[in-house]
Amino acid sequence: MKDVTQTPNAERKSNFLRSLVAFSQDHRAAHWSGTFGSFLETIFPNDPRGITRMSHQYIWDMIRTEGCGDDKGQLRCRLFDDELYGIDETLDRLVDYFKAASAGSEVGRRLLLLLGPPSGGKSTLVILLKRGLEEYSHTDAGALYAIHGCPVHESPLHLVPHTLRPQFRQTYGVEISGELCPYCVTRLNHEYSGDFMQMPVHRIFISEAGRMGVGTYAPHDPTTADIADLVGSVDLSKVSQFGDEGDPRAWSWSGAVFAASRGLLEMIEILKVKREFLYLLLTLTQEKNVKVSRFPLIYLDETILAHTNLAEFRKFLQESENEALLDRMVIIQVPYTLSYKEEARIYRKLTSSTQAFREVHLDPHAFHVAAVFAILTRLQEGDDKEAELAKKLRLYAGEDVEGASQGEIEKIRAKTPEEGLSGVSPRFVINALSNAIIQSQARSLTTMEVLLALKDAIESDARMDATKKRKWVDFLVIARKDFYNRWVKEDVHKALFVSFEQEAQDLLNKYLDEVEATLDNKTVKDPITSEERKPDERFLRSVEDKISISDSGKLSFRQEVVRKAMGSYKRGEKFTLDSHAQLHEAIEQYLFEQRRDVLRLVSSTTRPDDETRQKISVVEQRLADEYGYDSHSAREALNYVTTLLAQE
Repeated sequence: MKDVTQTPNAERKSNFLRSLVAFSQDHRAAHWSGTFGSFLETIFPNDPRGITRMSHQYIWDMIRTEGCGDDKGQLRCRLFDDELYGIDETLDRLVDYFKAASAGSEVGRRLLLLLGPPSGGKSTLVILLKRGLEEYSHTDAGALYAIHGCPVHESPLHLVPHTLRPQFRQTYGVEISGELCPYCVTRLNHEYSGDFMQMPVHRIFISEAGRMGVGTYAPHDPTTADIADLVGSVDLSKVSQFGDEGDPRAWSWSGAVFAASRGLLEMIEILKVKREFLYLLLTLTQEKNVKVSRFPLIYLDETILAHTNLAEFRKFLQESENEALLDRMVIIQVPYTLSYKEEARIYRKLTSSTQAFREVHLDPHAFHVAAVFAILTRLQEGDDKEAELAKKLRLYAGEDVEGASQGEIEKIRAKTPEEGLSGVSPRFVINALSNAIIQSQARSLTTMEVLLALKDAIESDARMDATKKRKWVDFLVIARKDFYNRWVKEDVHKALFVSFEQEAQDLLNKYLDEVEATLDNKTVKDPITSEERKPDERFLRSVEDKISISDSGKLSFRQEVVRKAMGSYKRGEKFTLDSHAQLHEAIEQYLFEQRRDVLRLVSSTTRPDDETRQKISVVEQRLADEYGYDSHSAREALNYVTTLLAQE
């Protein structure tokens, strides 16, 4: 008898195997090899512009191929969408850099430096670019060709003599940039007697593991660091074979700058390297040349992308002799996100691949409340009161805030440019949650337990002084009072309704009908008796009181609501609770007020009877089915809201 329980798993395996086969077929790109003469006849005429691309142009084409769309005047690239959250401004600047560099702008002659706090996304950003290049080189549009056996996998077009390059430009309409490397010059003379048309050419594929088109340098002890890590050194085992240390064939071309040729060189913590390293890199960026002892200048085309942290950068700034180096860098800040919604997405991504988190249920607000705390630590210190901090945090998350508009965000950010460059890292939060899971061995964590875990992490951190610890604990209090309390009350109140959304929409429609009748001095038809009556001013004021609309301000508020409703109607959209933030809150509070006594009755009984127990069970089940709780967190949420109501 067939075991039907195995069918879904068998289907998943089969689907995965099909995906592997499809991936393999997609990456079975056409390998090609031949002489330079054959290359000029069969390959080059098909795509002269693509084959003569410089590294910045190649990377820019890769980014565009991954998919770009216009978002509010900015070019958003999907290469980063699934991995980097809440740093749109940084990504916009990066895209602008490659766009300008590919067009021949001077920024292409600058070293690109990513500057930001730890765990802010710098390394992830570079990794995405490297993986994108690897994928792109396997496509027809990303085909790259190089002289076979060249240690810097240089363009075969370097074989074209300078005297023939003007004729080449007139023939194909493209420019050749670059010089033949010393190694290929020697090979050409010794192996092919100067007949460059016979030099072997092949298609190459970018690979970090294969040291092809991607190079990475990570600094170690500056006192022992050797520039050979970048440019190689004499290979003593080959000196006896070729008889001269100055023979390029006796050189070890293992340096990172050679591996990165035609692609991308990543410099990790670049400001920790010796100054001679920096000058070499900046000369390479500016002139596309590197000088190695015994050899003439070696032409290398590559994009240098470095990153460092703020502490190292500030030390670098203090040394006056570094000013010339700074002028030859393009610096892009990579701060932490200031949107708690995007921060929560980062937590989900970081925990999605971790077994411990997959086995534990977190209530629907756990990540968001932890994110609120993290953002509060990143806001620039000032005289802001708690209410102002909470308002700013909601604005940064794109929420409507009374007395402020989204248009003010740029002004606020301009006054506080350091925001996002310090504070809690995502890693701090994830470590705190991991410890809570390990220590409690629980299968369910509530938001309150997450807050306690963060408090323990703060108090046990030996790097923080007492003042900072107190401030961060205060931020936990703000996250609970100003955010979690509101969110959990909304969930519990909604769970008391059979159909909250429908009741809320009906109440909204009633409010609109009454407001329109009031403003137009018309009567309203009663839906039950069908009699004409005056607008229900008492009802209108009971709704508006929930958001503290004064009697003198009610007219302007009602006119604004009608204007927004008319705007939605003209756009062919339905006017809903989400169309007006203040009215949304008023309608919810009005409905919740009607259920407050029910909630107290449901959850305040020490020994509930069967009927009350059934009501509690229904509310808990609805929290689990519709609002993302499990039985444990639903019960805790109900008890917590009951406690809050008792304190009001």
